[in-house]
Amino acid sequence: MKNRTNYPLLILGSSSVYRCELLQRLQIPFETASPAVDEFALTGEAPEATALRLAKEKAHAVAKLFPDALIITADQVAALGKTQLGKPLSHENAVRQLRSMRGREVIFYSALCLFNSRTTRLQARVIPCSVKYREFSDSQIEHYLAKEQPYHCAGSAKAEGLGIALIERITGEDPNALIGLPLIALVEMLREEGIELF
Repeated sequence: MKNRTNYPLLILGSSSVYRCELLQRLQIPFETASPAVDEFALTGEAPEATALRLAKEKAHAVAKLFPDALIITADQVAALGKTQLGKPLSHENAVRQLRSMRGREVIFYSALCLFNSRTTRLQARVIPCSVKYREFSDSQIEHYLAKEQPYHCAGSAKAEGLGIALIERITGEDPNALIGLPLIALVEMLREEGIELF
């Protein structure tokens, strides 16, 4: 069994408490850092490409602070058809997003990067997750927003909280991806860097 005190410095490049809670499930020591990256989509950029680009930018931003570490970063972009649903940032935008999503399927693209800032090796993947939403009323939208205030969540969707009540079904290879950190892919990436969990 690997000596658990000999792990390299592991940095979660995120200020999300939910990503932090997910990473804690792996029971390995890590620190957190908030990457300073402007999150926006480029003109004509596909949602999965946006998510991957931002996750990579976050990794490189954090690497400047930690030149000898394994850096985990992630980003998530939601897509309703050809329309990207970013973070609403306001009540009005959240209401608009949720109204457009009810009764429809939304694809959440969760990008994950593991960057070795010492060797500059970068592993990156995008994990899609399909979410079919229920038909819900404007009143239900208002109650949900008042309780959860998911204004910094892609597509106003907070599946780790009350937002799960808006969902009819979830389809994907990793249920953690919807919350923002695909652990199954991360375990594989860590193994590629020589880190076995047990």
